[in-house]
Amino acid sequence: MAVHTILTVPDPRLKLVSRPVDGVDDDLRTLMDDMVETMYAADGIGLAAIQIGVDKRVIVMDLSEKRDNPRYFVNPVITPLTEETRPYSEGCLSIPEIYEEIERPARVKVEYLDYDGNQREEIAEDLFAVCIQHEMDHLEGVLFIDYLSRLKRDRAVKRVQKLVRSRMETAQ
Repeated sequence: MAVHTILTVPDPRLKLVSRPVDGVDDDLRTLMDDMVETMYAADGIGLAAIQIGVDKRVIVMDLSEKRDNPRYFVNPVITPLTEETRPYSEGCLSIPEIYEEIERPARVKVEYLDYDGNQREEIAEDLFAVCIQHEMDHLEGVLFIDYLSRLKRDRAVKRVQKLVRSRMETAQ
């Protein structure tokens, strides 16, 4: 398994719409394993393949407290089950150290292929609903800051650019 570099804004690849996967095979499982390692190394709870520069419709997440229950979503499709929305303070590995409150549907149905290629369907609520919708947005080239005003979005991008520059200078 390998830890990959996570793309940060304003990298244009983050705006790409990811392509569906034909099926789950060993190469895709290797990608998913790498994604989980990358997510854990960055202390995240979810990661879309596009965030490491792979434009495939693949998401991994782990919402467990012990960080020992990775979940895999291949070609996921979500359907809102209610018009009720809930605010949640969201952050993103591609937009480090920026958090903003975003309103999303409170309950959604998720259909996907799992790690073994089996078709699954389940209802997502609470943090699971927030996380799967956030990661699904990545597959469509949408970032959570896209829901903000232009001013807030521009400020967030500038803060991330400054943070990335500072980290690069410190690493040298």
